[in-house]
Amino acid sequence: MRMLHIIENRKYFIGGSLAVLLIGIIVIIINAASGRGAFYYGVDFTGGTSFQININKAFNNDDIARIVQDVTGQEAPVIQKVANVNEVMINIKSVDQATREKLIQQISAKYGITADAFTYSDISATVSADMQRTAVEAVVLACAAMLIYISARFRNLRLGSAAIISLLHDVFIMVVFYAILRIPINYTFIATILTILGYSVNATIVIFDRVRENRTLMRRAPLMELINTSITQTMRRSIFTLITVFIVLLVLYILGVSSIKEFALPIIIGVIAGGYSSIFLAGSFLYMFSAKPSLAQAQAQAGKPAAQAQASKPAASTPKPAAPLTPAAAAATGVSQASGAAADIRQLSSTRRKKNKRR
Repeated sequence: MRMLHIIENRKYFIGGSLAVLLIGIIVIIINAASGRGAFYYGVDFTGGTSFQININKAFNNDDIARIVQDVTGQEAPVIQKVANVNEVMINIKSVDQATREKLIQQISAKYGITADAFTYSDISATVSADMQRTAVEAVVLACAAMLIYISARFRNLRLGSAAIISLLHDVFIMVVFYAILRIPINYTFIATILTILGYSVNATIVIFDRVRENRTLMRRAPLMELINTSITQTMRRSIFTLITVFIVLLVLYILGVSSIKEFALPIIIGVIAGGYSSIFLAGSFLYMFSAKPSLAQAQAQAGKPAAQAQASKPAASTPKPAAPLTPAAAAATGVSQASGAAADIRQLSSTRRKKNKRR
């Protein structure tokens, strides 16, 4: 299989995730400013009213959901069919007495039942703060435990840090999709978050384990090539696992009841985000935490100041004229030149006398 150049293009993959997070933050701000609330909290978080209705005949949850939405104006009431009996459970946010009576009348007219078939009770909102704190504590404790395990497993804190950042990416992606799609935040929210953390860290550890194995086989390979090779070798497994889990969750979402759909949809989003982060982000974070300047880069950086200093020196100029001699030096130079001229004259005269004698 041809090696994928994922680390070289890491800025595009990280930028794509940041863009999705930015869109989610904008949606959260718009929802909060419009009075709809940053998130759509379920009855478990806000309190409300729970109905149990004995319809005594076959019914469709979607028909009841439409009636509840039309009467109360609430976007996502919780409609759950009681197993083996023709009864339904409805959980909605707190409404006034007039709205409650109107809802009972509409459902009674739809299925031909009397008011005696309805029982309802109010749900306290006191658990809301405890649920929110529990959700945050569960995510923090899970990430801390995974950081310790991965760092000890691979004896490398950088591997653990890269995995934890990838996990937090998956959590944030799920949270912003809860806001964008207005998925109710209820008891299943904590289970969904922890499920995705477990799935994502498993896929990430598979890649990091291949990185550890290839370190002994590719001792002289650059870190970028080592990580790219490891991701490429595990790509097929990661994709097949993702597709398998996705198909199961999609069937649950299509065939499941309302409560199952509220659990399956966030899981589908989290599985896709987890597969994306394991393949495209975890290795990139590992490279960013572990990369060191190469030898050529180090030499280039070391030679750069010297080259700059050499370039800053002025270019070689023409020789400067000799400085004027002092009188004493000039006299000494004149005597030396006169002596040399006299010696040349004597030698010339001697040469001429020898030639005359020969004649």
